[in-house]
Amino acid sequence: MNRAQLIIADSEKNANLYYATRFLAPDPFILVQADGRKQLVMSDLELDRAKAQATVDEVLSYTALARQAKQRLSGEPTMLDVVDELLQAYGAKAIEVPLDFSVGHADGLRQRGYEIVAKPEPFYPQRLLKSEEEIAFLTQTLRATEDALESAIELIRNSEIKADGTLWIGGKPLTVEMIRKVLHMQLLERNCIGQHTIIACGAQAVDPHNEGSGPLRANEPIVMDVFPQHADTRYFADITRTIVKGKAAPKVRKMFDAVREGQEIAFRMIKDGVDGSVVHQAILASFESLGFKTGPQDGRMQGFFHGTGHGVGLEIHEPPRISPRKDILRAGMVVTVEPGLYYMDAGGMRLEDMVVVTSDGCLVLTQAPKILEV
Repeated sequence: MNRAQLIIADSEKNANLYYATRFLAPDPFILVQADGRKQLVMSDLELDRAKAQATVDEVLSYTALARQAKQRLSGEPTMLDVVDELLQAYGAKAIEVPLDFSVGHADGLRQRGYEIVAKPEPFYPQRLLKSEEEIAFLTQTLRATEDALESAIELIRNSEIKADGTLWIGGKPLTVEMIRKVLHMQLLERNCIGQHTIIACGAQAVDPHNEGSGPLRANEPIVMDVFPQHADTRYFADITRTIVKGKAAPKVRKMFDAVREGQEIAFRMIKDGVDGSVVHQAILASFESLGFKTGPQDGRMQGFFHGTGHGVGLEIHEPPRISPRKDILRAGMVVTVEPGLYYMDAGGMRLEDMVVVTSDGCLVLTQAPKILEV
């Protein structure tokens, strides 16, 4: 049975579609892959631009295919009639689609006699292994992120500690919102777009994805997790640093040292063929040996209760995962290494770098220093 692959989406939101076509558009369009060929079906608005920019074998006119389909239909053709028209030329009766494919589209195609096969991620396995060009794109975004992060840290470094423990600068309280604004402006100057940037101080950071809000305080850990996307290449970067303005408490210092050692354990272990879950368990065991237990405490999770890392590319979270679940690392993958510790009596602590998996180890891409007290 002939089988085709089909994506109907907009490439601004669908990384698989952008990866396959390198064509960026805000409205849905059609990609069909069959017999080793990639064909796009585009509206008249985008037809010529797609012909000039898309990395496909052929760009077809939606209007022309709809006109062709109308000859065998009683009413006006729908998008699925246009897809049907194209697939009939291949004799395909089974269609492979991504897991996020529209249920409505799937039902409509089944009604037209097609078998729909939902293919698990990665829809394009080659996305897991980054080319030299992709690694250069990721590094470009990372360098911009490091520069922007340093500007934000410098603002905290130059702040004044008031008697009540709050940080002030320029005659007013230094807030998470001010730091986030500086970061995002610095990123924009480098053609990167930051969203949901985490600047979480003290107890806020015990929830790892709490974006943070309000005044920053002295002598408390501030977790800064920045993960922008480059506006041109579409590739992300991901970096986390934790700093303290003033004096870190002894437990916070021990957490910082433990998390740094956790990263070093991962750097020593990561290489082609290694199971990410083994790396994760080694870090967890190291934390346990240092007295940092993980589990419910006082009604909430504390300790190290998230994964060690994830892939980064056209999406901020991609396969593979370095987590309790088995996932084999391969040379060419780009992953984060981001162990963390979180306790209500101390705050949050996380450090994150990006690495390229190699045949005999890993190459750390991140260059930003790791300094606790500023």
